[in-house]
Amino acid sequence: MTTTPKVPRYNTRPVERSAVPTDSDQLFDNQDDGFGNMDFRRPEDRAAPPGPTPLDEPAPQGDTAAAQPVARAVTPEEIARVNAAILSEGFTDRQLRRALLIAQRSQLNPTSEADAVRLLREAGVDPFSRASIIRAVAPSSNSKSRPQPEAQGTGREIARVPGDVVQLPQKAKPIAVPSTEQRAEVNQAAEILRMQQEIARRRRRRLALLGARLFAFVLLPTMLAGWYFYMMATPMYSVRSEFVIQQAGPSGGGGSLGGLFSGTAFATSQDSIAVQGYLQSREAMARLDEDVGFRAHFQSPAIDELQRMPPDAGLEAAYRVYRKFLKISFDTTEGVIRMDVIAADPQVAAAWSKQLIAYAEEQVDHLTQRLRADQMKDAQAGYEAAQKALTDSQKHLIELQEKFKILSSETEVGLIVGQISGLENQITQERLALAQMESNAEPNQARMEPIKRRIATLESQVTELRARMTETTAGATSLAEVQGQLMVAQADLQTRQLLLAQALQSMETSRVEANRQVRYLSLSVSPIPPDEPAYPRAFENTLVTLLIMLGIYLMVSMTAAILREQVSS
Repeated sequence: MTTTPKVPRYNTRPVERSAVPTDSDQLFDNQDDGFGNMDFRRPEDRAAPPGPTPLDEPAPQGDTAAAQPVARAVTPEEIARVNAAILSEGFTDRQLRRALLIAQRSQLNPTSEADAVRLLREAGVDPFSRASIIRAVAPSSNSKSRPQPEAQGTGREIARVPGDVVQLPQKAKPIAVPSTEQRAEVNQAAEILRMQQEIARRRRRRLALLGARLFAFVLLPTMLAGWYFYMMATPMYSVRSEFVIQQAGPSGGGGSLGGLFSGTAFATSQDSIAVQGYLQSREAMARLDEDVGFRAHFQSPAIDELQRMPPDAGLEAAYRVYRKFLKISFDTTEGVIRMDVIAADPQVAAAWSKQLIAYAEEQVDHLTQRLRADQMKDAQAGYEAAQKALTDSQKHLIELQEKFKILSSETEVGLIVGQISGLENQITQERLALAQMESNAEPNQARMEPIKRRIATLESQVTELRARMTETTAGATSLAEVQGQLMVAQADLQTRQLLLAQALQSMETSRVEANRQVRYLSLSVSPIPPDEPAYPRAFENTLVTLLIMLGIYLMVSMTAAILREQVSS
């Protein structure tokens, strides 16, 4: 805020005073006679027409006719015609008001602005020339009493107008010279006022420059952006859909980390993230372009030039447009994938959304198919190997049975043991009978010899049977060896049967686990074509443009100010 200092003001330099005092006139003048612009003429002299005064410089004799025009009677019609001609010259209202003010100060009593121009021209004064205006208003109460310095220096006399009259004071007043302190205060106040005016002028200039910069770098781009968003941008329709990837059942291993997070969004978070990445990939864009014509839609002339793809757009340009108009997000807390598909036609946007959901289902099946195939492949291979081993073991056992002509070693051993036992019983009976005969005083040798031969035969038979069980002869294999080989083959057969049973159980378990590892896509929000466009958001986009341009301008301005300060320091 500028505060005008309230101190006495004195004019310390000689200046010329105008005919009519104004508020800007100084209170003190070195050329002032002490009476100001007071008129000391008699009333009859005041009414008389002005004439030459002794103080005026005499004009040259040859220029008398030119300086004093011959007065003649002018009719009102001529005055009106001259005034109309003056108005037809095309002067501005300001020029006409200035001419009227000069004529009134010169006491010409004009009736209108055009009449003021006419009277001044008749008096020899050009009302639209700065020098003529100064000469017209120069004669005043202090300048009419002496020749003007300009007239003396140039050899030209000041133009006089009819109201220009010299007023001489009757008694001079003493000049009051201000003191040194007053002059110092006046100079200080004048300097302060000059500084305040300079500061105000500088502030106005800086504000004007600031407004011009803001208009050029902030408001103009914002207006262009708003015009584009409101008038030129093609309306885009957004189709929203939501789907979730779920498991067929809880995974095995209740104590493992997978069992801990089973049934929650973390169990399928990796699959959801993988599907999201696939839908945002170039492969999905290429498939969508081949199936429904993604590039052809955005190369249509119905799309505005800023959003339209050129006819020779490559893969990367199409992929940038694809990422711009396809928005996919994954909610980790709920496990829901949200997808927004944007297109210039709502039906096309809905068709694209359904096609992308089909791609997501294929990707989900592909992700779990390999895991399920690997699990079933290992279990099937183990079962087939166990079955083959069992078959080989059975063939080996049959070969041994056919080779030794023994169906079962245990049965054969039982038969031999039974025979030996029977022979042992007969030997015991024969020995008892022989002992009874020998107990007689005179045994009958004829009856004892057959008994002894039967005992020897039975013993040899028992020895042969025992040898058959444990000894290997040239013609036959011992029963112990046969039994050992048969028992090993039977044990191997039983082991293979057990392994086959375990492989079968493992394959069944793998099949159950594979079925549990199945993922399927559940569509919670179906894509439905909208009836109103979602883009462009003209007001929001225009406001964002304004904020961005304002931020850039502020950063550049601050950087320039800092650099300027560093350079100046």
